[in-house]
Amino acid sequence: MSEAFTRVDANPIMRPADVRPTRPDMVIECLLNPGAFRYQGKIGLLLRVAERPIQEEGWVSTPVLDPTSVGGMRVVRIRKDDPELQYTDPRIFSHQGKSYLTTLSHLRLAWSTDGINFVAEDKPTLLGAGSHESFGVEDCRVEWIDGRYYLTYTAVSEFGIGVGMISTIDWQTFDRHGLIMPPHNKDCSLFPKRVGGAHFALHRPSSQGIGGNYIWLSQSPDLLHWGDHRCIALTRPGMWDSERIGAGAAPILTDAGWLAIYHGADKKSRYCLGALLLDAQDPYRVLARSRTPIFEPLAPYEKTGFFGNVVFTNGHIVDGDHVTMYYGASDEVICSATASIQGILETLHL
Repeated sequence: MSEAFTRVDANPIMRPADVRPTRPDMVIECLLNPGAFRYQGKIGLLLRVAERPIQEEGWVSTPVLDPTSVGGMRVVRIRKDDPELQYTDPRIFSHQGKSYLTTLSHLRLAWSTDGINFVAEDKPTLLGAGSHESFGVEDCRVEWIDGRYYLTYTAVSEFGIGVGMISTIDWQTFDRHGLIMPPHNKDCSLFPKRVGGAHFALHRPSSQGIGGNYIWLSQSPDLLHWGDHRCIALTRPGMWDSERIGAGAAPILTDAGWLAIYHGADKKSRYCLGALLLDAQDPYRVLARSRTPIFEPLAPYEKTGFFGNVVFTNGHIVDGDHVTMYYGASDEVICSATASIQGILETLHL
């Protein structure tokens, strides 16, 4: 089956070299999974920028936010031949029973007038703050709701992975609303408008034992307090989304219902994209779901990188039937692809 999206010729549209590190002793390893939005005639991306100290031969080192350290950051540095070091995944390691990410992520704005050529700001827009974000902030979704931009992001610390929320009206001043969903939870995508008077959000609580990495739906009166949590989509054994699934950007309201693009991974951690269609008046009701991917890692920059065979999106721009998707490829570069919304719906065989 042909893909629903068409890659732009300029891909990758942003690479790590396009962004300045926060400090001279740091190097940017990856640009990942931007939120996307419009503001004052421009398109903004809120990039996840992952960086770490310049690595020394025979050592592994990673930064951790720590307000008691000089500059608000300390570096964990461990010899690679240390028998207590467990380091088999390029994204994470553990030492003496404690886990660490190999990079520290922050969020940074990049701007464009044409949706292709982006210029990143020189300094981080949002750094992790407080004990629940000491390992960084990641994968931010951005949605305009009731006159404000709401940012839902993954907050990472030694205590686990939860969902934080920040809001702004001008991208200069920010209101922090804290964790709106406690660990372990991520991939939180807000609906752009109320349904039946309530706000709705897709999210992914995860289980290490009973249960799994599934997509849930919840509702709220105020975007802060969430309830009526229900699981609406499971992983599917033997299929492209057999190991984990999670929401992308905000669902798109169509004549057929709410169209939600989501990611799925198999047991080899190959990440593809599919679609869910939810009832317009009752989003808990799933009307259709992709049996095969609508987008998968096929281009060289999607197959090889920091963590290959990955396409992951949490940002798009909608113009009528046209959607421009911004996505992370191979956990390293930022790319873009376009599609017809009707064309995506047709893949669901409605």
